[in-house]
Amino acid sequence: MNIGIIGSGGREHSLCFKLKESKLVKKIFCFPGNAGTETIAENINLDITDFEKIHKTCEQKKIELVIVGPEKPLVDGIVEYFKNTKIKIFGPDKISSQLEGSKTFTKKLCKKYKIPTSNFEIFNEEELALNYLSSIQYPIVVKADGLAAGKGVYICKNLDDAKKAVKEIFGGRFGKADCVLIEEFLNGEEMSYFIISDGETHKFFQTAQDHKRVGENDTGKNTGGMGAYSPSRLYTNDLDKKINEKIIQPTLNGIKELGSNYSGFLYIGLMIVKNEPYLIEFNVRMGDPECQTILPILDTDLAEIILACCNKKLQDIDIKWKNKKSVCIVLCSNGYPESYKKNIIINGLKNLKIDRDEYIFHAGTAIKDDKYLAIGGRVLNIIVTTENFKNSKDKAIKILNDLDWKGGFFRKDIAYKVT
Repeated sequence: MNIGIIGSGGREHSLCFKLKESKLVKKIFCFPGNAGTETIAENINLDITDFEKIHKTCEQKKIELVIVGPEKPLVDGIVEYFKNTKIKIFGPDKISSQLEGSKTFTKKLCKKYKIPTSNFEIFNEEELALNYLSSIQYPIVVKADGLAAGKGVYICKNLDDAKKAVKEIFGGRFGKADCVLIEEFLNGEEMSYFIISDGETHKFFQTAQDHKRVGENDTGKNTGGMGAYSPSRLYTNDLDKKINEKIIQPTLNGIKELGSNYSGFLYIGLMIVKNEPYLIEFNVRMGDPECQTILPILDTDLAEIILACCNKKLQDIDIKWKNKKSVCIVLCSNGYPESYKKNIIINGLKNLKIDRDEYIFHAGTAIKDDKYLAIGGRVLNIIVTTENFKNSKDKAIKILNDLDWKGGFFRKDIAYKVT
């Protein structure tokens, strides 16, 4: 069959790569894709918010299944748009997508269904939020309500930091802000936990730990993700049971009561405090760069899994994983997550030699005049899977050192807690 993948980042390149391995897949099209997907699929440059154009293109290219990579089309209702067509689409509907589209929606859901999360307050006015900041203990977390490309979260150590965060959010840094979320800071360790669901059955889809901060030792500003490792060192069968009973099942029940059935990938961002899971956030798709980290250790046909979800037959699939340790390091443009230069040539990329179990997934790249260009903040993902985390990390760093790209930087301490 022909498959269409919506998106242009490292997540979409890794999805493309994994689907290419399947005997079920004839051809892959990416909307709009990047320089990496161009080598294994056909890129089609179109606006991913134009659902009508996407649908027409799918008909023209005889695409039978569409996989949605990023969150915005899901939040905007692309699943509903495709519902009455002959083309299958993989991802949650608009009701379910509020889990990521609105942090206040998720917090209210947590309160109603007694899902463990940090204590919080929601403010619709800047002045009320600023007044509240003077009456609480620090550190705290301030969040923009809507989509913010992974950057709308501020960890504030004092009153001045918190005031600045509130003013930036209400000032429109992440688009129009109707409200701001202020919550307690949980002191623990983060863990990314994934499931895949067909609306009736859900199954475990691995764990990871993402490194969000731009600087070494998890310092500096939040980013879309500087790297990750999988599986998480925190994972145990006991913790898995708690996560399912206390967080996942109540959430899926809550979505059902709203008139929907959750179908697609679901990322559960957790803080583990004394072996107890607390929900930080949901993403209604695979994480980035967790997706790039996790897919190389998947040992079951991805196309088969996704088709089973579309046909509500996930219960018939046994999802298996390789006994490998995966490390992903993200190469970023100098200046990221603030301003950075675009259209910078990535010298040496074409001649870079990689071995088996080593992967380069493109993110913010393009090809022009037979040259690779960096056009985004996060440019390349280097992933290595071996028998242990230290080897995986060392090999990933060696690849980056061999590339020796002067236009960018990377964190050398990804996976430091397991290496």
